[in-house]
Amino acid sequence: MSQKKLDILERALSREKSARKQAEKILENKSAELYDLSEKLSKANAKLKSSIEEKTSELKGVFENIIDAYVVVDLRGVAIKMNDAAIEMLGFDYRLKKVNLFHLTDPKDRSKVINGFSNLVKVGVLTNFHIEIITKNNAFKIVQINASIIHNIDGVPIAAQGIVRDITKERKAQEQLIASENRLSTLIFHLDTGVVLVDESNTITIANKRLCNYFSLDEKPKLLEGMDYFHFVEKHNILFQNFGGFIERTQELILNKKLVLGDELVMANGKILERDYIPIFEEKKFKGNLWSYKDVTLKHNYSQSIESEKQKYSSIIANMNLGLLEVDLQDKILYANQSFVTMSGYSYNELVGNIAKDIFLKKEQKQILIDESLNRLKDVSNSYEMVVSLKNNRTKNWLISGAPQYNINGEITGSIGIHLDITEFRNLEIQKEILLKKLEKSNSELEEYAYIVSHDLKSPLRSLDALVSWLKEDNEGKFDNESLRNFELIEKTLEKMEKLISGILEYSSINSGSIKREEVDLNEIINGLHFVLLIPDHIELKIKNSLPKVMGDATKFQQLFLNIVSNAIRYIDKSKGIVEIDVKEFHSYYQFSIRDNGIGIEKKDFNRIFKIFQSLTNNKESSGIGLSIVKKIVHLYQGEIWLESEVGLGTVFYFTITKQ
Repeated sequence: MSQKKLDILERALSREKSARKQAEKILENKSAELYDLSEKLSKANAKLKSSIEEKTSELKGVFENIIDAYVVVDLRGVAIKMNDAAIEMLGFDYRLKKVNLFHLTDPKDRSKVINGFSNLVKVGVLTNFHIEIITKNNAFKIVQINASIIHNIDGVPIAAQGIVRDITKERKAQEQLIASENRLSTLIFHLDTGVVLVDESNTITIANKRLCNYFSLDEKPKLLEGMDYFHFVEKHNILFQNFGGFIERTQELILNKKLVLGDELVMANGKILERDYIPIFEEKKFKGNLWSYKDVTLKHNYSQSIESEKQKYSSIIANMNLGLLEVDLQDKILYANQSFVTMSGYSYNELVGNIAKDIFLKKEQKQILIDESLNRLKDVSNSYEMVVSLKNNRTKNWLISGAPQYNINGEITGSIGIHLDITEFRNLEIQKEILLKKLEKSNSELEEYAYIVSHDLKSPLRSLDALVSWLKEDNEGKFDNESLRNFELIEKTLEKMEKLISGILEYSSINSGSIKREEVDLNEIINGLHFVLLIPDHIELKIKNSLPKVMGDATKFQQLFLNIVSNAIRYIDKSKGIVEIDVKEFHSYYQFSIRDNGIGIEKKDFNRIFKIFQSLTNNKESSGIGLSIVKKIVHLYQGEIWLESEVGLGTVFYFTITKQ
């Protein structure tokens, strides 16, 4: 090898050694730096680990003690972590059993949850998300979810975390509030009172339809919202008779901010509105006011009418002929009209303020008035009679109609009495009693006289009848036919005279003083007619409806039916005769009818047949007194009698008997 090559190699070796030394030196320096860095990193890692453990502990405390439910789920919805609030709300514990929170969703919200979770994965956050869930106890809850995505170190989504708040009560409260607001709005809108709600800046927030009607507005109430209240009223100033006064009064109410009710407004069209002002405060801070308007035109006019009527009737009461007296519960006189002043003899000032019973009643009469005062307290109205002592010791009979007096609350405060002086009436009644007794005595004497007269008249008639019989017997075969016919005529005349006398006696004996008071079965009376009345075979007497039992005199009822029925039988000219008796019952009386199919009566004779001794035929059996007796008996029982008849078809007699 040449020296040149050796020199080159030596120089290269020398350079390599030098480079190696420099590299070793650099390596030593770097090793020292790396060691220092390693030491620093070790210390930093220890510090970071301590910090992480500290923050993890803090986060664990927050996680466990957070009030709202906190959950962590994987991307399939399976719970990875749940705090106690979440376990309590949902009813599931992920530590005991695998829980997929997607399965807790109400079926109707499933698609909403899937879409929401997909959006969460894409965007990374989900806020104010509302769904309905079904807990382990099958309870329905409405929850609000605020969630975010958890990424790994490479930024890949691996889980989701979120706060779940139970807003069921809030939602129900909100729905109830909305429903209440809707109901309130509907109520305000349809109120019969005009309403406008104004805020603290005098801006209208609510108005209703009735307000628009009162102010003759075409606008809908909704269009008034947001309008300045004063601008609103100024816009319609022509509606008021005194608009300036209205504005001034309105400003005064708003300035004072005090409740005012019944403020009266007169409209240009004559309508009268009543306005209420209600200031609204919230925690002593003024928030606005409520105005309400009510149409009181009718009420106002009615009040004026009432006042007018009151004045009119006060004048009538003051001047009417009946005495009016008003007393309180202690019987102290509060008011007396002019008629009472006149009839009592006392002046108005002598009456008012004094006790009524002390002025007018003697000791024995006072208890009656005390009892009547108790009746007023029981809300009883009635009439009663009192004997009163007037001024100058005059005595009068008063008929008093008393009634309770009430105040505006319906409480009894005393009584009002209407007084009528019946002194003359009482005197007339006394005279009437005297006359009735005299009349009763006269009737008795007349009846006795009629009996004596009839007896005295019948005796010569019977004697004449006996003499005629003796003459015929003693001279049998000696009289010619003309004489015999004269004797027969005498006998018939004597018989008729005797019937007339009997009829007069019977008619005169019928009077109210002789009426008996006993129960009479009219069915028995009719059935008994067969024993005193000859009813031919071709005539049927029947009762259509069962007859009642009445109070009265059986003999007179027998006379009543006997006379009508015998008349009906006497004048039936048909081969088959019918006499039908019927009755109808009314509230205070019975109406009887006796129908026959006899010869009938002409209308012109309807009144004549009831007069004594009036007979429409020459029937020897008729005395002309029977229907007069019937009418008199009917009148004794406060009844009426009338008839309907058609010649050739028959007659119906109607009569009434008052229930006793």
